[in-house]
Amino acid sequence: MTDLLRVRGATRAFGPDAGLFGLDLAVTAGRVHALVGLNGAGKTTVMRAILAMLRLSQGDIHIDGARLDRMPAAAWRQVGHLVEQPFAYPELDTRTNLALAARLHGVESHAVAAVVDAAIIELGLGRYAAVAARRLSQGNRQRLGVAAALQHHPTLIVLDEPTNALDPAGVILLRETLLRRAAAGAGVLVSSHHLDEVARIADRISVLNHGRVVGTLDVGTPDLERAFFEMVHADDEKRERR
Repeated sequence: MTDLLRVRGATRAFGPDAGLFGLDLAVTAGRVHALVGLNGAGKTTVMRAILAMLRLSQGDIHIDGARLDRMPAAAWRQVGHLVEQPFAYPELDTRTNLALAARLHGVESHAVAAVVDAAIIELGLGRYAAVAARRLSQGNRQRLGVAAALQHHPTLIVLDEPTNALDPAGVILLRETLLRRAAAGAGVLVSSHHLDEVARIADRISVLNHGRVVGTLDVGTPDLERAFFEMVHADDEKRERR
């Protein structure tokens, strides 16, 4: 299988226990890789580094074989992402925001309308197509952000806590969408604190603690939450003995 994303030795310290410290991970084509960890474990930080929003002090990142600092602009069009807050122009309606996002990701003018229509259907945004983003609920703004990240069918998808503010129907739509994208060959990296939810879609679950990957969880583990906390606790004890 092909690694669409590979992170080796990612290091960027913001303090003794904050940042990334030699973090390694890989995302394979056709697979969903989930990152889980307590608040401050480094999930958002590594995603920001992957998306060139943050410069590493050590380590390297490759996307589809190209080193991050040498990626041509066209290659970024094959990346879809939602990190921290969904971006939308508040005075523009849902359809217009999606159309702008599609153009920014290189969708040809003649295809934009069809791409946007498909995204609106896929994420259940039909009722809100003509509604200004500033009037959307937090959950529907999240749906809009996810739709903008996925509508151009990127080969690498990077989503930070994508189920934030989503109602159960939105969670199901997102789950089905990500599974379809992975089945079509995309690599998906998703962070979440909802262990049961990521277990429904993930092929691999990596546990982050204090900026390092400290182990992986088997998606078939009966008590996933307990296994997670035991792994984090064991790492904390090991750190204290150093």
